[in-house]
Amino acid sequence: MTGKKERTREHILKASYALFAKKGFKQVTMKDVCEAANMSRGGLYSHFSGTDQLFEALLEKITEKDAMDFQGKIEKGMAAAEILEEALKLMEEEMRHPEDSLSMAMYEYAEEAGSDVMQRLNRSSEKRWKKLILYGIENGEFQAVDADEIVNMILFSYQGVRMWSRIIPVKQKTVHSIAQNIKRQLRGERK
Repeated sequence: MTGKKERTREHILKASYALFAKKGFKQVTMKDVCEAANMSRGGLYSHFSGTDQLFEALLEKITEKDAMDFQGKIEKGMAAAEILEEALKLMEEEMRHPEDSLSMAMYEYAEEAGSDVMQRLNRSSEKRWKKLILYGIENGEFQAVDADEIVNMILFSYQGVRMWSRIIPVKQKTVHSIAQNIKRQLRGERK
């Protein structure tokens, strides 16, 4: 069971997510977060010292709770193709909603704070995806592909769409075709 401190922290992270998605990183102030979370400055500062610490905690939280918990699903013996299908559906859903994207905020944060945090998060995503791809290859569900190459295609196309969709409209057909291409590359399916 989570305590009051953890629940309050979760509440702050949830309220700040919408702010960062809407305004980016540079435009969000601790005052904005206080208002969005309906908290006093003292209450907020007892959890986070500034927007940089808050944003890093938000990124860590997103990574931790990532619905793409491949390792847990692999350990349960779930088929790689099924895990992939779930992940691609989630990615498509996220790419369809640019208003919920933290991509712009992540870019601004990396410009200001350096890229160490972003590199660490990217390495974590790379490892998860590579583990899934190798698992699928070992089980005979995926073709013997260059896992690093496919991982790069997945991560950079996903983040690219998330970033660009904040600037220009991206057709649903485009989003779907990206996910289908990934599946075809791994499963060896023809168009």
